Amino acid sequence: MLSHILGLFINPKKEWQAIHDSQCSVTKCYLSYVLILAAIPPIAGYFGTTIFGWQFGARDAVKLSSESALTIAVAYYIVMLVGVFTMGVMIQWMGRTYGAEQPLSRTVSLAAYTATPLFLVGIFELVPILWVNFLVGLPALGYTVVLLYTGLPIMMGVSEEKGFLFSSAVLAVGLVALVTMMVATAILWGYGFAPQFVD
Repeated sequence: MLSHILGLFINPKKEWQAIHDSQCSVTKCYLSYVLILAAIPPIAGYFGTTIFGWQFGARDAVKLSSESALTIAVAYYIVMLVGVFTMGVMIQWMGRTYGAEQPLSRTVSLAAYTATPLFLVGIFELVPILWVNFLVGLPALGYTVVLLYTGLPIMMGVSEEKGFLFSSAVLAVGLVALVTMMVATAILWGYGFAPQFVD
């Protein structure tokens, strides 16, 4: 499964067809791909925030306590695992509208492989400097959108025109989910679940 990573960057259309033909189960997709790649951002973030700390401009770096960073890393990992599955379910559900009924295994694979750039760019959380993360995060987000628009017609068996509309709907759902997650985080912080910093 990890062998698809390079192909998604070199020749995404060809690689999406190979992913489609592999007919991976949800369990296999998670065990051989999602569980591994989704661990990159939280692990990098844990070490980045406890060893180096966040750097904001010319100020001293702000570090998290090990316990606080571990809690955030575990929550981050769980949210990503649940997020991939949830997006797969949403894609399958939305497929009925576009006449593209596919098994859950295929829609979860679509969600998982589409998120590949976001998983990989998570390694930069080892260096938690805001402008660096922003600089590498934007192209990764952009290529994630490219993978969605390229892969969805192939994985869901729809035309390019219908795939464009379908992909746009999936993108909108993803953005709503992101905003919801950010609001939920802000609310939790307000109720005493804010991270603990060290001097």
